[in-house]
This record gives sequence, C-alpha cells and structure tokens, in this order.
Amino acid sequence: MNAQIVKSQQFKSQTDTLIIGAENFPKEILLSEQEQKYLTEQLKKKVDTIIFNRYTHKIIVSDLQYSKIKNTAEAARIAGASAVKLLSDNNNELQIVDSKDAKSSLFAAEGAVLASYKFLEYYKNPDKKASKLKTISIVSKTISDAEIQEQNNLNEAVFFARDIAQSPYAKLNAVKFGKLISETGKSAGFKVENLTKKQIEALQMGGLLGVNQGSDTPPVFSIMTWKPENAVNKKPLIFIGKGVMFDTGGVYTKAYPHMNDMKLDKSGAAAVSGLMLALAKNKIPVHAVALVAATDNAVDAKSYVPGDVLRMHNGMFVEVLHTDAEGRLTLADALSYADKYKPELVFDIATLTGAAAAAIGTEGCVVMGTADDKHFTILEQSGNEVYERTVRFPQWDEYDKMLESNIADLKNIGGTEAGAITAGKFLSHFTTAPWIHIDIAGPAILKSTDAYRTVGGNGFGTRLLYKFVKNYIEKKSK
Repeated sequence: MNAQIVKSQQFKSQTDTLIIGAENFPKEILLSEQEQKYLTEQLKKKVDTIIFNRYTHKIIVSDLQYSKIKNTAEAARIAGASAVKLLSDNNNELQIVDSKDAKSSLFAAEGAVLASYKFLEYYKNPDKKASKLKTISIVSKTISDAEIQEQNNLNEAVFFARDIAQSPYAKLNAVKFGKLISETGKSAGFKVENLTKKQIEALQMGGLLGVNQGSDTPPVFSIMTWKPENAVNKKPLIFIGKGVMFDTGGVYTKAYPHMNDMKLDKSGAAAVSGLMLALAKNKIPVHAVALVAATDNAVDAKSYVPGDVLRMHNGMFVEVLHTDAEGRLTLADALSYADKYKPELVFDIATLTGAAAAAIGTEGCVVMGTADDKHFTILEQSGNEVYERTVRFPQWDEYDKMLESNIADLKNIGGTEAGAITAGKFLSHFTTAPWIHIDIAGPAILKSTDAYRTVGGNGFGTRLLYKFVKNYIEKKSK
C-alpha cells in the first residue's frame, strides 16, 4: 500500500520534519545557538534546503523562495520528494509543518508520496526494496480532511497508472488489461465494457485489427464510463489512451536498445485508466468515458506489412507504409468510435512519436487539435498547475499533403519532417468532434528518476487530465 497523507493536530518532536519556509519554525523546535547561527548563514547564502541532524530524526527546512523552480507548487512537491530521501533509518513517517501558503504543505506531501513509489512485483524480497515511508502527517489548521482524502485518492490513481505502464507484457497483455480495469471499475464504481475480437470485427475496426494480425493475443476494446447523477455536462468528455501493450515495431522491428522500453507504449492507456479511477474515487461530477483499443504490435508471418491497405472504422482506407506507426491506427478507430457519443470534447493521449520527444524532451507534452482555444487554455493552465506542461503545435492544412497516398485515402506516415504534427494530422481525419491530441512520448518514459517522477512509466497524464476536469467543472459552473 502506498504512503498515506493524514492530518495531524499536534507536532511530534521525535519525527522527521519538513518545514516549508524558514519563518515557519514551530515553537516546539528549539534550535541551539550554533544551529540558529548556521540557519542564518545558510539563508543569507539563499540555500533552498537546510538540514539539521538530530539523534532520532532530521529537521529539513525548505525555503521555496530560493528554489530554482519558480512555480511554488512544484517547488514544494520537489521539496517533499527530496525529504523522502533524507528519512532517518528508524523512521517511517514524515511530518510537514504548515506554511503561510497552506497549500504548499499539501503539495509537498504529494511530492513525497509520489517519490516513494516502487514497482516491486518481481523482487524475491520486496519488503527490502519498498519505501519505508508509510505516513505523511501535515500539521495544519487550514487544510481540510476532504482535500487530504482527494489527494490520497489521486495518488492511488497515479500509482495505478504507473503499475499498468510498468507491467511487462507477460503479465499485462490486452486481455489481462481488460480484466484488470473491469475489476478496478467494480471496486471504484465506474462501468467497464470490454468488446471482444468478434465485436471489433463487426465494427470494422481495421486499424486495431491490422496491428493485431501478428499477435497470438486477441485485441480488446475497453469502454470505461463514469456518469454520476450530478454531472455538470450533458455531452460526455471522452478520453482515449493508446493501449499498445508491447510494441516491437512490427516487421519494421525496433533496434536495440529502443525496444527495451516498449512495455511503456501503453502509457496513454495507463493515464486514462488512472483518470477514471480518480474521478470515481473522488466522485467528481462529470460524465466521462475512457476508450482503449488494446493490442500488442508483434512480428509474425501473419503481421501486417508495408503496402497493406486497411479499412478503418469510419470507412476510410489507409495505406500502411510503416508498421511502427501503429499507435495512430488503433487511436483512429477509437476516435471514430467516440463520435457515437456526440461528445462535448475528445482527448487522445499517447506515446506516439519520437519527434515529439525530440522537439521538447521530457519537460512537457506536445498538444494540438481542433478544440476551441478556451479548452486549450484550460489544459495549459492545468498543466502549469500540476507541472505536466503542454506545448501547442500547429494544425495547418498544408501538413495534409504529407499524408496523401497514391492508392488510398491516406497513408499512415508523413515525411521525415514534422513527424509529431503529421501524426496528429492523421488522427484529425477520424473525428468530427472538438478534439485535443496529447503526445507524451517524452515525459511518459523516463530513463532516470526526476524528483517525484519515477524512472520508467511514471503515470504522466493522469494528474494533467484530472486537473483539466476539475478546472473544466469550475468554469462550467460559473
């Protein structure tokens, strides 16, 4: 079980303590003359983290004004993540003292919990590898129990997304994924329907079926629905996650070491699954539907090959010129299926292109689409708040020329340039709804831990989409 945030009514003198802001020293902590001198000297040097080692515990002072990160909420999360690494050997609790900005202590707690995550499925002695952090107590008079419970539920959802992304193919193929979210839906309160291969064939989802041709595991099309009676929207918000459980690249097989991370090609599916869990657990008043077209992209004598033409769910024909451009084929069928809901807004989120990662690295995600500017503004605001930031790319008509085929309606790749954009432009042909495409190829797959963003699949997108929904509801209610 992941660490839990709790509200504390009193200060514990023998517990590892994170103090947000030097001006917020609890009166219960008495500094010696030498310690006070040291604190003053460090603050003059504008040191952002100051540590006092006591016999039974540590006192960590984090002065956010001196952080290199100028976003206060993110600086607090990083302070919480850093504090986890400094826990005393005899302590499994971190105490956070409320700051002038009361929210900072909750952000610090969020960072601490997320930093404590470890995927332990395949250790002989997992307890030895597990984080010792069990409890984060916030000494606060201003943060409510409801805010803490909401954050705990969101943290659980991010851990769920991380577990999905990190799970190897042998543990989580398309069929097993469908079963997992069905079980999760029953527990959390959202509905799940998993369409079988026969149903997918009846829907003529040629993109999903084409990618699946080389696999021994049938595809599954999963539909997750959260529709509370007090939903603020009559037309649903649709969230589509790329669910390629493992991507070999198909007959255009990926070279070493690029295939090593391809269990993480289901990070989009992980993000929307985590989102649905968070919405249901926190009983958010929104009608939301998540769709995942799940398969692996395997190599076999039956695999689809360059030159094949696929009939898609919306009736368009696509010439396959690259079998490693498979995610857009599965997403395209899901996008056109989403039209049946007559949605207010559709998102797709995917580890789609190396071009997106090359363009902006791991510091954010590429977005583009046909939705109103107001929705992009809400998304950008949400990204800045949770620090899963967005960069909007153009949706110019001229890019369509790069997708023209000599024998079909479209080809599945563009040229050597603007790869992130042409991938998005390809998807634009498969939805009639207002739509936002999110390419998370950079930040969803980390080579090393970055503060509270853990190595590998870190659940990128769950917090972004959850904050979008919260901000959307707030604006909708005004």
